[in-house]
Amino acid sequence: MDGNMRKRIARRSTRGMTLVEIMVVVAIIGMLMGTVGVYAYGRLEKARVNDTKMVIHNIEQALVHYQTDNTDGCPKALGELVSQKYMAKEPKDAWGQSLMFVCPGTHGNQDGADIWSKGKDKVDGSTDDIKSWEL
Repeated sequence: MDGNMRKRIARRSTRGMTLVEIMVVVAIIGMLMGTVGVYAYGRLEKARVNDTKMVIHNIEQALVHYQTDNTDGCPKALGELVSQKYMAKEPKDAWGQSLMFVCPGTHGNQDGADIWSKGKDKVDGSTDDIKSWEL
């Protein structure tokens, strides 16, 4: 190879990427991140619903222990389960809201309680509410 050919090859390899090439790479990365973001957000919401269902289940278990130890049957509020050490702290749903509690319940099991979360929209009675009597 002659000296001019070597200089051209060396110049071509150190030239770098053009602005258009960089923009194409950024656009591809953006599309991938958008797809992953939509998928991850859907999984996050499903995890929050499952977490809230587990919190409701834990309250029901604490209520069974409370009713076994107490003759009055039902606590007036979730705070009683905490104050009498059946739960470590007052439970919240996955969106940080206090759960709704009525004991004895009016849905299904009359010995139990109605426990529900207002859900993601934090509005009682909407379609995203998570209810103990529907679990």
